[in-house]
Amino acid sequence: MRRRVLVLVAAIATLLLLAFLVPLAVLVRTVAEDRAVATATARAQSLVPLVATTDRESLRLAVEQLSDVALFLPDGTVLGSADRTPLVELGFRGVSASAEVPGGREIVTAVRDRTGAGGAVRAFVPDAELSRGVARSWLILAALGVALLAVGLLLGDRLARTFVRGATELAEVSDRVARGELEARADPAAPGELGSVARALNGLAGRISELLREERESIADVAHRVRTPLTALRLEAEALRDPAEAARLGTAVDGVERAVNSAIAQARQRGTDTGHADAAAVVAERVAFWAVLAEDTDRPVTVDLAPGPLPVALGRTDLAALVDALLGNVFAHTPDGTAFAVRLRGTASGAELEVADSGPGLPDDAVLDRGISGAGSTGLGLDIARRGAERSGGGLRLESAAGARVVVELGRG
Repeated sequence: MRRRVLVLVAAIATLLLLAFLVPLAVLVRTVAEDRAVATATARAQSLVPLVATTDRESLRLAVEQLSDVALFLPDGTVLGSADRTPLVELGFRGVSASAEVPGGREIVTAVRDRTGAGGAVRAFVPDAELSRGVARSWLILAALGVALLAVGLLLGDRLARTFVRGATELAEVSDRVARGELEARADPAAPGELGSVARALNGLAGRISELLREERESIADVAHRVRTPLTALRLEAEALRDPAEAARLGTAVDGVERAVNSAIAQARQRGTDTGHADAAAVVAERVAFWAVLAEDTDRPVTVDLAPGPLPVALGRTDLAALVDALLGNVFAHTPDGTAFAVRLRGTASGAELEVADSGPGLPDDAVLDRGISGAGSTGLGLDIARRGAERSGGGLRLESAAGARVVVELGRG
């Protein structure tokens, strides 16, 4: 946009300068020619009264003092150095005239001596005299044109910067809103239509924030309502006489309660955790947390974490939820005693997290759609990991060879 404005300003300024400077350049040349011709004519006419009033010797001295002037007397005598041209013949007949000749301009003035016989005074103006000062004047005009064009481009650039700055700020605010920074706002005081777009974008961001808030509150409300029947189920399970049956139902109720708590936490944090985090620190913290449970279930753990910092474009809370989802899948879908490994390494675009286990592997119909796993689970763990990876600018891929392997690419942003 800025380049287009500058091209437009340059085109308009060039046309205006040409319309102004070309006629002025022609006028300068014409004035120079007229000045030279007028000077030569004055020199020639200065001899006219002398022809009728002075003697020949005085005329000779007068002609010698004048450059490029010759006097043709009625008796054929020529004072000065010049040829008798057709224009001089007209002067003998009493006709004064001027004409272009090779090398310059010839000016002839008719004269009469004291007897009334006709003669002529011829003045010659060379081309160098006709164009004296013209080249310098044209250079000055060209420099003036370049200076005016530069000033026009400078002003046009400042004007273009105003529009481009407004458009760039709108694009930046739009990108921030797309990344989840819903508090970002554009400047409604931007010039012209940009201000209208800024106000519309601010209204859209505000509406999105309102809808997300309503969604979070709705999910949280539903989740809290579910806790009441969960409490009743827990009491019913504890009242069973069979300890094994009571333990089984209690475990199921605990699982549902954890899912409800997770839904509440995710609903409340959605759209609010948009910063950056050190992947090395977060992964190390979550692996240490799960290592305790791994020890209790006799699961060998291999940990290979690159030294930090490894900054990624994902908030600390979302990154921790991503790691918990992957490790939680290992514990949920592999039997006790299954070994697993966690590896983290830096890449040119950010970081790569790998969670692999030696369990039964992934089913053939495993997909990454929310709520579908093909293995009897909800599929939310992989969906959480996928969405977190995509928010950072990365992605997730699944591999199944002698177990399951999940690789998450985290972007630096």
